[in-house]
Parts: sequence; structure tokens; C-alpha cells
Amino acid sequence: MSGNAVVKIINSAMSEGRNCLSEYEAKQVLAFYGLPVTREVLINNVDEFKSAARQIGYPLAMKGCSSDVAHKTEKGLIHLGVNNEKEALAAFAEIKKKLGKKTGAVLVQEMVRGSRELVMGMTRDEQFGPCVMFGLGGIFTEILRDVSFRKSPLKESDAMEMMREIRGCKIIDAFRGMAAADQKMLASMLVALGRIGLDFERVREIDLNPVIISGPKPVVVDALIIIG
Repeated sequence: MSGNAVVKIINSAMSEGRNCLSEYEAKQVLAFYGLPVTREVLINNVDEFKSAARQIGYPLAMKGCSSDVAHKTEKGLIHLGVNNEKEALAAFAEIKKKLGKKTGAVLVQEMVRGSRELVMGMTRDEQFGPCVMFGLGGIFTEILRDVSFRKSPLKESDAMEMMREIRGCKIIDAFRGMAAADQKMLASMLVALGRIGLDFERVREIDLNPVIISGPKPVVVDALIIIG
């Protein structure tokens, strides 16, 4: 994927009057900037499913993928731990039913395992411009609001400081038999988020939640990019 392809994704969404990218589009943008994202295939019908399942391998995560739906969990559009074809076909049918008339497809993803979840993002402040965010992810994001911020552009040292500023910073260290998270990779992800904000003024907000620590490696499992 090239930088021109990223421009095309954003311009195409803008021309359609959309205010956000689909998860699939968002992850294409993130992957271009070097962020580790889930292996996934976008499918539109049952005929495409078997090929996608063979490519990804069970267990699967299956999601409704539409730029019209920002919060998929509340809409019942996420099925995790899909273990076989029978479960997958049932999940596909349910997701398509719940999408209804909305334009959208089904995203077939690898099932990423890990007990530690982080949140990362970028928000465009009227005074400071693009600012990068890091904190505890998953269900704890809204409950604890344990996050830190930095103005773009970031250096690796800035990102490292951010990660140590949150109260739950020990989540990225080794504990209870789990390896320490790859902090250099986490830092490079934060630096890249700041770069996206600087490169594309039309990108207003990026929300990566959760970023799961699988072994030592972070993986972006869900992504939302707001444009305008």
C-alpha cells in the first residue's frame, strides 16, 4: 500500500459525505504507518467466507464493518471466539441481519489472545493541533480514564514518558508469568499516530481500543478514524 492509497481512502470517504472510515479502511491507514493490526479479510457473502476462514484460521473474530456504525459492541455486531464453520455461518447471518439496510460487510479477523488491553489515539485540539493519547484500554477506558497526552510531533523519548505517566503503567511490565510488553514498539505506534495527525489535517480523531498485548507484542484489534 502506498501513501497515495491512503489519500484515496480518505478522499473517497470525504466525497461520500462520511465522517469516519470503516474499521477495515482505518486499519489499512494504520498499517501503512507501521502499526501492527490484526490479520483480516473483508467479505460480502457466504461464498467468500470459506476462503477467508482458510486464510485466517480458527478461532475467528467476526464483526460488522460499516462506516455507519462506530460502536459495534452495543449493536451486537461482534462475535468473538468463533471456533468452526457452523458457528461462523451463524455469526455471519446474524451480523448481516443486524446491519440491515446499512451499507456494510463482514470482517473476518484472527482471534488475538491477551489479558492486557491498552488504548491509543489522536485528537485534534483547536489550540495545540494533533495530540496523542495513551492509557488503559478495554472496559477500563471510560471507567478509570487513566490516560496521558502529548502534542505532536513525538520523539521516542516522549512516547516512553507518556507510558510511564499513567497510574497503571505497570501493565506493560513483566508480571504473573507474562512477558513485558515491547515498549519500543508501543512507542513507535504513538509516534506514528502523531505523524498521521500531522500528515492529514482531515483526520480529526483516531481511537484504537483495544490494543491487546499478545505475548510481548501489541496488536491493534479495533480502530476508528474520524474525518472532517
